Parts: sequence; structure tokens; C-alpha cells
Amino acid sequence: MTRVCLVGDPDINLLYELLSRETARDALATYEIHEPFANSVAVDTVSLGAAVALLNDLNWYCVRFVAEALVLEPSISGTEWLSRELAGAVRDGDVPPEETDQRLKIFGLVEDELVEPLFVRRVQGSIPEYDLREVEETLVVRVSESEFGG
Repeated sequence: MTRVCLVGDPDINLLYELLSRETARDALATYEIHEPFANSVAVDTVSLGAAVALLNDLNWYCVRFVAEALVLEPSISGTEWLSRELAGAVRDGDVPPEETDQRLKIFGLVEDELVEPLFVRRVQGSIPEYDLREVEETLVVRVSESEFGG
């Protein structure tokens, strides 16, 4: 199963915004909704293609209400997420899965809330330590070249 996770902008209630609108509610109707992080909505899809298609269906809402759109594809990594842009590039065949692991955006996790991202490059197979603040855990997101440089 490929998991899609939308993390809401801090000033809105993402679940309310999605379920109060018919188009988003219909797009999510066949999925069991989870909330792995504060103000997030996550669902399991059957494949990377289905995950990217769902994000495309929800694009209007992503632009307005979502701070981060993430995809966890087990065939690529069981613990590191892909950004929406990178997931789309892999699905389209523009980026081979084995070339997704160099550019990273690491979030700190404090009381189920994602905090300040740190952009790093994997160095000799290792991920540099998150050092922006004291955190309970970290969440690693693989990002595209344009997201990393921009």
C-alpha cells in the first residue's frame, strides 16, 4: 500500500476543510482516513500511480489548505516519504526510484506536529543530524532537485 499524507497549513483545520467540500469528500470517500500528525489527513492507496492521481484530484484543496503533500511508497522506502513533486516524477518515469535518496527535507516532530524543515544531502549513505531544535523524532522526505534548490 502507498500512503498519501496531507499536512494542513497551521491556521486551518484540514480535515474539516476537505470533508466540508463535496468534491474532496467524494475523492476521499473510498478511503479510511488516518491522522498520523497534527492537522493531517492520510489514506492508503493501491499504488504510487493511484497516490499521485488522488493528489491531482485534490489539487485545488492542496493549493489552498495544504502545507505538505507526502507519499510513502514501500517499494522505494519503508520509512522515507517522497514529496508530491518527486512522487509524480517517479511515477512518470522521469526519475528512477534508486535516484530519489540524495536530496532530503527533514522535519522535526514535536508532540505529533511537524516543525521547521532542514534541507540536507545524504552523505556517504548517512543522513546528517537534525539540529534546528530539540525534537522527539524526525520525518525524512525525499525531494526533487527543484524543491531542494528552490
